[in-house]
Amino acid sequence: MIAAPSFWYRQKTAPEVLLKFALIPFGRAYGWLVRKKFDLYFPVPMNKPVICVGNLVAGGAGKTPVALSLAGLLQDKGYNPHLLTRGYGGTESGPLQVSPGRDTAADVGDEALLLVEKAPTWVSVNRPLGAQEAMDSGANIVIMDDGFQNPVIYKDFSFVVIDGAVGLGNKQVMPAGPLRENLDFGLSRADAVVIVGADKTGVAEYLRRQRDIPVLSAVLEADQNNPDIKNKKVFAFAGIGRPQKFRETLEAAGAQIEGWAEFPDHFPYDEEDLNEIVAAAEAQGALLLTTAKDHVRIPNGLRRKIGKFCVHLVWQNPAEVIPLIEHALRKRTI
Repeated sequence: MIAAPSFWYRQKTAPEVLLKFALIPFGRAYGWLVRKKFDLYFPVPMNKPVICVGNLVAGGAGKTPVALSLAGLLQDKGYNPHLLTRGYGGTESGPLQVSPGRDTAADVGDEALLLVEKAPTWVSVNRPLGAQEAMDSGANIVIMDDGFQNPVIYKDFSFVVIDGAVGLGNKQVMPAGPLRENLDFGLSRADAVVIVGADKTGVAEYLRRQRDIPVLSAVLEADQNNPDIKNKKVFAFAGIGRPQKFRETLEAAGAQIEGWAEFPDHFPYDEEDLNEIVAAAEAQGALLLTTAKDHVRIPNGLRRKIGKFCVHLVWQNPAEVIPLIEHALRKRTI
């Protein structure tokens, strides 16, 4: 995945503005194709509830931390949630239950290896088949990480996750902007919006003006078992949707960033990609850190030399999350 064009989130120069307008017809065509998919498919209803955690923009918004947190909240309420992902970046098409001792990121994708730490996790390109396997294995609710634009499976409740730092960008559909689909059509299918991080673009107020939809707030906080990096020299790298977010997390924890590298989202690291970074960190006597999502993609031979700095999602008002879902589940007809 390539980095997002700068004009998706700002148009400060005439060429950026002109490029956006030149691409708008292509964005409208792309949005029409996404809408047409929903006209062509009848979503498969499942015999147990399916919760979707998706987004409207390309790139990372915080879906996986939201899915992990929802699994924990549902477990606390007595549910037995299983997690379902397409397994982006992996070769397995599934349905396959993820086994950390057997499967690698090359097999099932990086996100699956994070999700399985919280609850049983399934990889399946065919979402209804994956959900059914999970239910046959004891799940009484399934949480899909991504899949909001997938028309094949019926969702009982859909969260749309938005990165508060960048919001919805210029609100245009790809390639003219970051949206995966027409904004109005996407919001019409969402049951709640989760804004992760400080709302720097005013997206919450914008959404409230557009339609009556619950807007929840959450932040990513550093795990307590992370290494102490306050006032320490750190080399860091990230291959996630918005790598700069990881650097900001490290700086907020007090790290002195001595070296920094960015890679494309889901980048499949090999030793050649990382040897220079490892050598530079060792020469400076600095900690070498990356994200949990990146760490599972590091070759085994280098993993002991590279630490991970993990985050988790904290809701502004956790008590309001599960009641929203349970209210929707009371409307189930199967």
